[in-house]
Amino acid sequence: MASHPGRLTAAPPTVRIRGLVRRFGARTILGGVDLDLRKGEFVALLGRSGSGKSTLLRAIAELDHDVTGSGELHVPENRAVVFQDTRLLPWARVLDNVILGLDEPSARERGLAALAEVGLAGREGAWPVELSGGEQQRVALARSLVREPDLVLADEPFGALDALTRMRMHDLLRELCARHRPAVLLVTHDVDEAIALADRVLVLVEGRIAEERRIDVPAPRPLRHPRFLEHREALLAALGVAPAAAGGVDSGAELES
Repeated sequence: MASHPGRLTAAPPTVRIRGLVRRFGARTILGGVDLDLRKGEFVALLGRSGSGKSTLLRAIAELDHDVTGSGELHVPENRAVVFQDTRLLPWARVLDNVILGLDEPSARERGLAALAEVGLAGREGAWPVELSGGEQQRVALARSLVREPDLVLADEPFGALDALTRMRMHDLLRELCARHRPAVLLVTHDVDEAIALADRVLVLVEGRIAEERRIDVPAPRPLRHPRFLEHREALLAALGVAPAAAGGVDSGAELES
């Protein structure tokens, strides 16, 4: 999805965070985070393990009620969370997983339409165990989008997939987000994944946003595009990774998880 900085800046924020703090005992994980996300904006969040990425996502999802701070945490009620573990109910068929908790007369129709969008038309009666890892993640995406959320929070959703399946899921996610236009926050360890998908990439270091880059490469974004490589080098530097350490990696520069 191509970046449109002017249009995104003009849109009111879907998410507004000011001064967010999270401590575990004496240890500060988030040290006063400020963040805005706007409708239709795709933001990727990078950081080493322990930097607070998933903690921030859980706070935005309101799964963590122990965050503090003198500022504000404004998030829409209509939001969806996609995890690396798809969390499908093994005893429910695919369609029932997609429309879980959706209590309205059109639920089945909407669920079938969502499955068709992710390329799983005709698989609504399958059990999760009958699906590949990529197909299960497609079901999770359908479940997240069937309610037309204002905000999608994705916590390393493709981390367990093989490289080829991951590339296909990137294309699918880009298409779905361009069509539905939610605000998206993707937590990832993969620098190339962040650049390939996001309008804006943030780097979290020791609980604070230390780097922000708008990605000005038209989609689809080839890895060898000069600007892609410039963004990649700058983000790796912000993460404290020397360029030589990332050399020769074709499928994505990933941080230790």
